[in-house]
Amino acid sequence: MSKGNIAVHTENIFPVIKKWLYSDKDIFVRELVSNGCDAVSKLKQLVLNGDAEISDEYKVTVTVDKAGKKLIFTDNGLGMTMEEIEKYITQVAFSGAEEFLSKYKDKADNKATIIGHFGLGFYSAFMVAEVVEIESLSYAEGAKPAHWSCDGGVEYEIEEGTRTHRGTDIILHVSEENSEFLEVPRIRTILNKYCSFLPVDIYIINAEDENKEEPKPFNDKTPLWLKKPSECTDEEYKEFYTKVFMDFEPPLFWIHLNVDYPFNLKGILYFPKLKHEASGIEGQIKLYNNQVFVADNIKEVIPEYLMLLKGCIDCPDLPLNVSRSFLQNDGYVQKVSSHITKKVSDKLTGMFNTDRESLQKYWDDISPFVKYGCMRDDAFYDRMKDIVLYKTTENEYKTLNEYLENAKEKHENVVYYASDLEVQAQYISMFKGEGIEVISLPFAIDTHFISFMEYKSSGVKFKRIDSSVVDTLPEDNKEDAKVLEEIFKESIIDDKLTFEFAALKATTLPAIINLSEESRRMQEMSAMFAGNMPPMPEDKKLIVNIDSPIVKNLEGSNDKEFNKLVCSYIYDLALLAHKPLTSSQMSAFLEHSNSILEKITK
Repeated sequence: MSKGNIAVHTENIFPVIKKWLYSDKDIFVRELVSNGCDAVSKLKQLVLNGDAEISDEYKVTVTVDKAGKKLIFTDNGLGMTMEEIEKYITQVAFSGAEEFLSKYKDKADNKATIIGHFGLGFYSAFMVAEVVEIESLSYAEGAKPAHWSCDGGVEYEIEEGTRTHRGTDIILHVSEENSEFLEVPRIRTILNKYCSFLPVDIYIINAEDENKEEPKPFNDKTPLWLKKPSECTDEEYKEFYTKVFMDFEPPLFWIHLNVDYPFNLKGILYFPKLKHEASGIEGQIKLYNNQVFVADNIKEVIPEYLMLLKGCIDCPDLPLNVSRSFLQNDGYVQKVSSHITKKVSDKLTGMFNTDRESLQKYWDDISPFVKYGCMRDDAFYDRMKDIVLYKTTENEYKTLNEYLENAKEKHENVVYYASDLEVQAQYISMFKGEGIEVISLPFAIDTHFISFMEYKSSGVKFKRIDSSVVDTLPEDNKEDAKVLEEIFKESIIDDKLTFEFAALKATTLPAIINLSEESRRMQEMSAMFAGNMPPMPEDKKLIVNIDSPIVKNLEGSNDKEFNKLVCSYIYDLALLAHKPLTSSQMSAFLEHSNSILEKITK
């Protein structure tokens, strides 16, 4: 057996770093500004340790020099000597941040303020620059300034520099093809995206601006999530929400995350007011690492069903990959994700137990997310199952157990629901007349949710109100029903239609349509998987109301043509009360209406 060392050829790895290390080219701004913030944080630590005496205001400045085709990233941190530049810059993947943390680990826990880890961020500059220069002066007493230059190859030049003040300039000579990054609005947009909450003041300077005075820093060094929840007012939460998400519709409520053990996690999750059911896709949860923006909606941390929320999550210990754009998916990430979902469920159950009135006020907006979460996550369902609310057509909110408790005398373990309060108004009126509560399930997700709840809740059945008729035909009306059935069968030619006759006391309609729950669900499933499933036959039934005067008159009439017209019109009305008519059904309805008007006006 023999052993050896793996060789890395810099002339081969440099193109990989420059072109493929980062998913988005604009990330170079984030990396260079973050490096400047690290230099400041290191100096702050040295001051705290008594190893340096500094009284300056710390800052990082980005200067845009369009005429000179340069971007300059300046910090007044601890700076570097020639030796340090050769050590930290010319050794690929040697992390000065990691070395610093290791050196001072016993003096202070500064890990939460140091951003860099991999020693690769500096090289992102070459994604947009033909030449990169460094001008630096170390804080150390007697240190000489240093100048370093490289054109992106494996060779560099280093010599004594000209900088007179402590800190570092990273000077990018931007290539022609990347001239977009010499526009101040473009740089401002990138900084707003990645650096809005960095812990050091960030300034933007336009070199062509005659007024050389530095403007105010654009970033917020102490975002709201860093404060304790007890220190934040409702107004501050709302202002922060508007500022970060540019959403001027106030959030419903929020959850402030503030965890120090077993991991460091801070953040704020907002429940936005949904404009419509599909607006869940507009959610945005921003993930930060030491106040540096990483990405939106990272599914490893935020489960899919929480994506309709908006918020900021800052977790310095997340295992990011070298580009700091994606997570290494491991057990630690799963623990963070589980904690976030638990805090969401704790917030909702807490509201149910202590402030149910507020929860009911918000329920219409948050119910799609809660239902989706229950179906996607068993742990979430176990926490939420007893507080899921169902809104009745009388605008009352009840849990499943409360609904069943009230209904057990009339229809044990059956939940009657309406999916469209306007279209199904006649059915709702019938059930109300019978003293039966109907719940409203108007969202597309409800179709899947009721099947899920039937699976989870043993013995419970959900039935839409147009699938069941409570009234039954009295025994002494059976002969009349036979006569009427013959009349209707001769009048309505529809092989898929069956007839039933009942005394519908709770409605004046001469007939209604019933479609069995099972048949309708199969039809909806078939429509959902269009092309992959054969069309499902309709189990459609016309329930004729024998107590209707219109129906009773049919028995005594010998005018077969008129009876046929009336039966067809009754069927039209039943279809109209059941769901919107198709174009052919509407044509038939208008034709029958016109014929009846002609008859009665003669």
